[in-house]
Amino acid sequence: MASGLQVFGQPASTDVARVLTCLFEKNLEFDLVRIDTFKRQHKLPEFVRLRDPSGQVTFKHGDKTLVDPRAICRYLCTQFPNQGNRNLYGTGSLERASIEQWLQAEAQSFNPPSSALVFQLAFAPLLEIPQDHMAIAENERKLQQVLNVYDEILSKNEYLAGDEFTLADLSHLPDSQYIVSSERGRKLFTSRRNVARWFDKISRRKAWEQVVKMQMEHPGAFE
Repeated sequence: MASGLQVFGQPASTDVARVLTCLFEKNLEFDLVRIDTFKRQHKLPEFVRLRDPSGQVTFKHGDKTLVDPRAICRYLCTQFPNQGNRNLYGTGSLERASIEQWLQAEAQSFNPPSSALVFQLAFAPLLEIPQDHMAIAENERKLQQVLNVYDEILSKNEYLAGDEFTLADLSHLPDSQYIVSSERGRKLFTSRRNVARWFDKISRRKAWEQVVKMQMEHPGAFE
């Protein structure tokens, strides 16, 4: 049984949401220490005001401290391979290599434009600042190119790395959820049949639904 797992951060941040989803998938007990820097004149947490959708996450297990969300997910899967979802990081070297390729693709190709869109489509209205329509259009174009590749892959596979839900899929959930919350962003997914089917399926996982519920609870970014 896992013990002493601590997550420090705000569930509404995409990096924290990624780690929480992994913990729920692995059915691990943990303590969430919400790091809030609310001031009386602000209802939004610091990471929103700093215009950083990823926020900040710190994970501690004993004397181990990690701050990169993907590294934290890898750690949880290798440290507790037999708990919860055993397929999350693959059960063999070939599967794991494929998952790693997708984690790199998510971090390098999907995350940059999607994170920019999260800020413009979801955060800018909260901050009451004008949306940068040029930035939206440019990052939509970049994300469309990525999703076109995904749509082709998903025409052959149930999930990105094969026929099992893995970290490859999980890592896409936080940004995607914010994007599809706007009508403009939703079309990026719904206009691609296989991507739409894939996101609908992964966003209905109980682990992710638990995270979304936590994001809606106080204190949150969108109260």
